[in-house]
Amino acid sequence: MPDQQLTTRGAATRQRIIDVATREFAEHGIAGARIERVVAAARTNKAQLYAYFGNKEGLFDAIFFASLERIVDVVPIDATDLPDWAVRLYDEYLQNPELIRLATWTRLERRPAGHLVTETDRLDTSKLQAITQAQADGLVRDGDPFDLMAMVIAMSMAWSPVSNVYAATAGEPAEAHDRRRDFLRDSVRRAVAP
Repeated sequence: MPDQQLTTRGAATRQRIIDVATREFAEHGIAGARIERVVAAARTNKAQLYAYFGNKEGLFDAIFFASLERIVDVVPIDATDLPDWAVRLYDEYLQNPELIRLATWTRLERRPAGHLVTETDRLDTSKLQAITQAQADGLVRDGDPFDLMAMVIAMSMAWSPVSNVYAATAGEPAEAHDRRRDFLRDSVRRAVAP
């Protein structure tokens, strides 16, 4: 059914499943998520869910990949201003922590080492090209573009749900976030300066 054109009602049902499943998997992981809770909250049934996604693993894959695509679209890289990119990532993780939680469950339950997704599913080609160009233009320090990208992303996640020190929330005082943004921006600027 994923290859067939959906009716308006079918598209709405599919989107409800994705929305509910994103929260379910983010909270409980792949093993702990329950299809029964997803279909009840999405006001549908297992047959419909399986018709759209095949199985529980297919559903997780669909929502995880959609989350990865979303962050690339919502927070596009600007390799000429990696400090700003890091701050925009920080803000996105505050507003939508599900991606970080889904990535964490993927790391814990599926891929404990290496890339989070298969080589064919990686979405970092344009990021790496942008960093390589910024390096060639003398705007970013030398080094492996992937390592630079990974470091900036890790710095942006310092206060995210994967922090082993402190997980920030959007409900904290604005001053705390402003202080962290300033610190993050300055730290990334220093780390990537040529």
